[in-house]
Amino acid sequence: MRRHTQGGFTLIELMVVVAILGIIVAIAYPTYTDQVRKSRRAEGMGELLELADRMERHYSDQNTYDQTFGGADMTAAVLWKSTTTSGYYTLSVDAGTTNIAFTARATPTAKGDQNKDKCGTFVINSQGMKSLANAASGYSNEDCWR
Repeated sequence: MRRHTQGGFTLIELMVVVAILGIIVAIAYPTYTDQVRKSRRAEGMGELLELADRMERHYSDQNTYDQTFGGADMTAAVLWKSTTTSGYYTLSVDAGTTNIAFTARATPTAKGDQNKDKCGTFVINSQGMKSLANAASGYSNEDCWR
C-alpha cells in the first residue's frame, strides 16, 4: 500500500518566513525613507542656488536687493517666498539691514515628511557662505551640502 503525502508548508514555516520578512522591512524602510529625503535635497539646494544667483544678477543690475524681484515687492522683511517645483522645500529671501546683503533659505515642508530630514534648512547668503539651520545633531555642511 502506498501512502499519499501532500506537499506544502507548515504553519510554523510560514510564520518564520513572515517574521524574517518583518525584520528585513523594519531595517530597510527607515534607510529607504532617508535616501528618498536625501534625493529631494538636490532639488531644494539646486533651486536655492538658482535663487541666490538671480539675487546676485539683480544686485549687479540695480546695485541693491530691495527692488521688485520675481513679481514680489522686496521692501518687506521677507523679500521673496515660494516653494520648489515639487513642493518639498519653501524658498525665502530675507532682507539685509543695509539692502546690500541677503540671506536665502530652503526650508523643508511637511510634504512627504521632508521636514524630518536630518539636514534641516539650507542657508546661503550674499557672500556665498553655505550653512544649515535646525540640522540634527552631528550633521554638518559637509554631510548635507553635496
